[in-house]
Amino acid sequence: MNRTGTLATILMPLVGGGLLLSAGAMAQSGFLQGTETIVDSEIPVAFYMVETIDGLYVPIGLRKPQGSGPFPIVVFASGNGGGGLDWVKRASHDRSWTLDRFLEAGYATVWMRYRAEVELGFNKDEHLVEDIRQGRQLFNRGPLEIDDEIAIIEFLKTLPFVDPSRVAHVGMSHGGEMAMKVTSQYHGLAAAVANEPASHEFLGLTPDSTAFITATTGMWNIEDMQMRDAAATRERINLDLALERVSEITTPILVHGRDDDHLQGIFRLTYDVLIEAGKEAEWASYGHGEHGFIYVEREEDGEYRPDEVQIKVVQDTIAWLDRHLQAERVTRH
Repeated sequence: MNRTGTLATILMPLVGGGLLLSAGAMAQSGFLQGTETIVDSEIPVAFYMVETIDGLYVPIGLRKPQGSGPFPIVVFASGNGGGGLDWVKRASHDRSWTLDRFLEAGYATVWMRYRAEVELGFNKDEHLVEDIRQGRQLFNRGPLEIDDEIAIIEFLKTLPFVDPSRVAHVGMSHGGEMAMKVTSQYHGLAAAVANEPASHEFLGLTPDSTAFITATTGMWNIEDMQMRDAAATRERINLDLALERVSEITTPILVHGRDDDHLQGIFRLTYDVLIEAGKEAEWASYGHGEHGFIYVEREEDGEYRPDEVQIKVVQDTIAWLDRHLQAERVTRH
């Protein structure tokens, strides 16, 4: 199957023929790497490489409804980072059902990829500080995946068909925790959705005996960590630290739980600390057998078969974003 489209039919509707677009202060530029058609869709995907704060590039897959906009836009995050452009291409072709529903609702969509998670990197130095040494950049820490996302958002705001006041984040698992981390230090999102947020680092969680240190790497193995009960999990978080971080958030956040998940206590506490800090937040939990159920996978025969819960969570999420993004919001860095 030939998925590659032509510049005449795909590039021009997306970017008006421009291959290089000036970005904001955090992302100097982005360039179009290529375009491809999506099976069963009239809306192609444009693959961009976006410059991050230190001059390296991360890939995104961007699609937009027909017309010139400006459109609200949603950036989608799934789990840990890494995988590069190949990951974005696979997601664009084989995890497009959820994004197609947003496109039908009038949103532009972006699958984004970012550098891999650094264990406790956020704890060591939350805020990235830039200085100059011998005329070149100097950082207090290496850039993290959240810094990549901020650069992507700032780039997207320069696109002529994007409404820069209506940019939202939908993130699952580690991508859900990224919603918390990003909004705690950046105020350029109009709304954010934290789906099954693995917010153990953000909440300052001390793991119990269901997690352990991997002998060969010295890093935590939390694959089977049991944090189902919110009350018991509360005893293991650094509540003062969590509330301090949440105090900086100005973005409305929708938190999704999964009823039988072994980390449901963490999901719920992500919402609870927002409410305790007086923030604008909502909670919804769903009964489903799969982690990451918000993102529907194409099956081996090439078809999507979302179940009732997957259809509902996507419909609910779009409805929530509609309420928060209809009115223009003044955003700031």
